[in-house]
Order: sequence, then C-alpha cells, then structure tokens
Amino acid sequence: MTQRHSSHSRPLQTLVGAGLVALALFLAWGARSVSAEAGYGGVGPNFLPWVVSVALLVCGALCVVQALTGGFRDLEESSGEARAHWPGFVWVSAGLLLNALLITRIGFILSCALCFVLSVRGFKSSEGRLDLRLRAWVVDFLIGVALAAPVFWMFAQLLAINLPGLTSTGWL
Repeated sequence: MTQRHSSHSRPLQTLVGAGLVALALFLAWGARSVSAEAGYGGVGPNFLPWVVSVALLVCGALCVVQALTGGFRDLEESSGEARAHWPGFVWVSAGLLLNALLITRIGFILSCALCFVLSVRGFKSSEGRLDLRLRAWVVDFLIGVALAAPVFWMFAQLLAINLPGLTSTGWL
C-alpha cells in the first residue's frame, strides 16, 4: 500500500515554495543571456522573462513564508479523482503535440486555437461533459482564435518577436 502525501503537509508545502524559488532563479539565470536590445515597442525580448522570474520568485517566497508560519491558508481538500483520467490526458497531449507539429505550417494562431480545442475536449471529458458536436468544436475554435490572436499580435507587432504566421504580413 502506497502512502499518499497530504496537500496539508507543511514540509511538502515548504518544498513546493522552495521549488518555485529555485525555478525563478533558474529562469532569471536564463534571462541574463537574452538580448536586452529594445524592439519596436521600446522593450527588449528579455523583458517578459525577467517579469516572469521576479513574479515567480515573489510567489515562491510567499509560499515558503506561509508554509513555515502555519501552512497554506484556506486550502481546500482535493476535488479530483484518486486516479488519472487517461482519455482527458490523451486529448490534451494530442493538442500539445499537434501544436508543436503544426505551428510552423499553419501559424501560431491556428495551431494554438487547435491546441485549445483539443484541451477543452480533454478537460470536459474528465468532468464527464465531453461534447463532440460540431457546434462545440466551432465555438471552442473561435474562443481559441480570440485568445491566440492578441498574444500573437502583441509579440509580433509590439515586441517585434517573430512567431510563425500563416502569412508573411505579421497579422496572421
């Protein structure tokens, strides 16, 4: 019989916080090697890695402080199943793999929208609400495009970072 670790375990909570701090320091170390030369929007490509590193460092430090002073506050018991939901895992994995495979062929926006559609199928499957009707696919695809397009435009137009596009215009 295997022992399950409770999410209320203070040593485990401290380890999670310390892991976040270590990850933040690793990301900051990597951010040092990214060019600081300002792009079209006045910020360089190293801006977001530094923002993420600092934010993760603050979150990790706060987690360690909370763990050491009584544990994570207002932590609810897990509502998930005791075992993994493999069909959902397959849907999400397929979305990630297809995104990586197709991003240079169909562009960032469409490949990310496809990843979103398949991930939604996986998450809904795990809740017992898998909807395979055409309308659900179309709605989720449109939501995926609505999420991916602004991200693409922010990177391509504001930060002057090249992401794979469907066309050479920089807008798709």
